[in-house]
Amino acid sequence: MKIENHISDILQLYEFSMAIGKSLNYKESCDVFLKLILKRKNLNAAWILEYNENQITSRYSIPLGQEINHNPNPIVSELLNSIQESKIIDSNSIIEDISPIDIQNGTVAIFSLAEQGFLFLFSKKDNLKTKDLLQLQPVINKFSVGLKACKAFSEQQQLLNNLESRNQELSDYAHMVSHDLKSPLRSIDTLTSWLEEDYKEKFDKQGKQQLHLIRNSVEKMDTLINGILEYSTIAKNQIETYDVDVNTLIEDILKIIQVPNHITITTHELPIIKGDKYRLQQLFQNLIDNAILYNDKPIGTISIGANDKDGFWEFYISDNGKGIDNVYFDKIFKTFESLESNMSSTGIGLSIVKKIVNLYGGNIWLISKLNEGTTFYFTLKKH
Repeated sequence: MKIENHISDILQLYEFSMAIGKSLNYKESCDVFLKLILKRKNLNAAWILEYNENQITSRYSIPLGQEINHNPNPIVSELLNSIQESKIIDSNSIIEDISPIDIQNGTVAIFSLAEQGFLFLFSKKDNLKTKDLLQLQPVINKFSVGLKACKAFSEQQQLLNNLESRNQELSDYAHMVSHDLKSPLRSIDTLTSWLEEDYKEKFDKQGKQQLHLIRNSVEKMDTLINGILEYSTIAKNQIETYDVDVNTLIEDILKIIQVPNHITITTHELPIIKGDKYRLQQLFQNLIDNAILYNDKPIGTISIGANDKDGFWEFYISDNGKGIDNVYFDKIFKTFESLESNMSSTGIGLSIVKKIVNLYGGNIWLISKLNEGTTFYFTLKKH
């Protein structure tokens, strides 16, 4: 008979243990484990309290009970502080004060859940014994670890939800500001265009230069606003991946950008990669524009190629332009950072490039020598 009881106890412990970790939802995790214990041990109620010196709070109860949220009195504090692992006591006024459920005569087993608080198991039939404490302690300890994981998961989910909400707010704000800014910009551009046309014979050379400067500034501001919108929406939408022929992509880019006559762009054999054509076009076009913009040589050259690495493609865009001092290698990838006061530069192009490369799980870096040129390298995963 003793052997049969021992086997039954082992099977029951195994059943309790298997009930832990079924869910990362706090309530579901408690439901699965504690309902099983109440059923197998023929108990009547269970509840969990979180406790510190200033507050005692109910986290779970079965059956569903009243919420507890108040300062513990000295007697309650003394009781809870005395529990190292577990304790059985008779139901009394102290227990009734910290129970979310109406209980009267019976016994209560209290288990420490470490930083997760305390677990209370109640029996009307006085059938909780020291043997039960010893049997349940290992699985209660495991249950405590499971509750810690549930709380960590819940906090992480809340953090992600808050971050998603904040990103949406920022995106909405960027669109709102861009709309509000573009309207007066269009008005300024239209008015200066009218002035230039209607009073072209009355403006001297300096006046015409000032008008031209205004229109250039408006154009730069419009480009900057578009850049901010592009930057804010790069990672917002789900990435679509399909085959993109980079050779064709570069050909299309060169048809829409202005390449000065003194600059020659050479492309070597480029691969077909998995990605989104729009984002990849942003990536390559910004780097090519950058290579054109900062090329000060009478005969400029730009070379575009790729190297086949194990799990990724390593692309490079090389030029023989001004070059960049190595102290600025990190600075140039930051938003609104520009090394020169160039009317054509918004200071956002390379930050867009870096964000897209990061989105595809790649890296970007450069090597450069002043007055000799710069090579940007970046990697994109093959799959």
